Amino acid sequence: MDIEQLWILLKFTFLGLFQGFTEPIPISSSGHLQLAQYFLGIEIEGNNFTFELMVNSASLIAVLLVFREDIMRLITRGLGYIKTRKPEDKTEFNFILYLIIGTIPAGVIGVLFDDDISRLSGPQTVAITLMITGIALFLIRNLRGKRGESGMSVKDALIIGGAQAIALIPGISRSGATIVAAMARGIHQETALRYSFLLFVPVSLGGMILSFSDFLQDDNLAVLWLPYLLAFIASLIASYFSLKWFMNIMAKGNLIYFAIYCLIVGPIVLLVLWIS
Repeated sequence: MDIEQLWILLKFTFLGLFQGFTEPIPISSSGHLQLAQYFLGIEIEGNNFTFELMVNSASLIAVLLVFREDIMRLITRGLGYIKTRKPEDKTEFNFILYLIIGTIPAGVIGVLFDDDISRLSGPQTVAITLMITGIALFLIRNLRGKRGESGMSVKDALIIGGAQAIALIPGISRSGATIVAAMARGIHQETALRYSFLLFVPVSLGGMILSFSDFLQDDNLAVLWLPYLLAFIASLIASYFSLKWFMNIMAKGNLIYFAIYCLIVGPIVLLVLWIS
C-alpha cells in the first residue's frame, strides 16, 4: 500500500468519524462536513453522493440500535392496535401516524426544491445557518414541556415536520430544528428527542431506497470499496456513541452548550472567509 492509498483510507475514516459524531447532535452534520472539506482542502475521491449515502446509512443504523426498544414497542403495540383496538395501545398507533405525517413536509420540499437547496451549499451559507441554529437553541434552552406522546397532535407533527424540511438547508441542524420545534410546542424534552430521531428513520430510509440504484451504478465501487467501508464503520461507531452522549445532555437540559458553540463557530467562519 503506497502513501496515496493510505491517505485515502485515513481521509475517508476521518470524514466518517466526523460526520457520524456531528449527525445526532444539533450542530448540522452536513454543514460541518462542508466546512471540514473546504477549510482542510479535503476532496472525496469517486462519487461524493456514494460517500454521503454510506455515512448516512451508518447513522441510520445507529439510530435504529439506540431506539430499538421504542421501535419494537411501536411495531407490536402501535400496529397491533389496528387489529386489537386496545385503548392502551392507541397512543403508540397515533405516534406512528404522527411520524408519517411529520415525514411529508421534508419529502415534498426535497422533491420540489432539491436543485434550489443544492445551490445554497457553501461555507458562507453554513456559517449563517449555524448562527440561526444557535439562536433557536438559545431561545428554547429553558423550556420544559409537559406533553408526552399521548399529548401530541397532528398540528405538532406538521410543525415539527416543517422544521425538518427547513433543515434540508446546510447548516440548519435536523435534530436541532425538530427538537426546537417540538419543545416550542410544549412537548417534553424526552418525547421531543425520541420523536426527532424516530422521524429521521423514514426520511433516511426513503432516501436510501430512492438512491440505491444510483449507488449500484457507481463505477468507483470496485476501486473504493474499502474506503467506503471504513467511512461506514467509522460513522456507525461515532453516531452511536454521539447519540448516547446527546441523550444524556438532553436529559440534563444542557442544550445551551450547543447554542453557544453555533454562535461562536458561525461568526468565526464568516470572519475567516472575509479575511481570506
